[in-house]
Amino acid sequence: MHVEIVYALTDQQHRVHVELSEGATVEQALSAVSRVRPFCDLDLTSHPVAVFGRPVDRGDVVRHGDRVELLRALLIDPKEARRRRAAGR
Repeated sequence: MHVEIVYALTDQQHRVHVELSEGATVEQALSAVSRVRPFCDLDLTSHPVAVFGRPVDRGDVVRHGDRVELLRALLIDPKEARRRRAAGR
């Protein structure tokens, strides 16, 4: 089955497509890209993960066509960002 692994930065997005066997987990999908740049430079165990934006556990099974996303820490709290935008108006 075909799965996409994504890691997005503020100025670029890294996407890798992998072929996995049926019943593969999120952890196995991450393991499949662990030797590919830039994923090999990341600590894949420390990043939270999501599938199509929905947080998942690493033991969850992926399905054909899923997009597994490595999540980054927020640069600013969303509430604070809204406050700043409102103050600027």
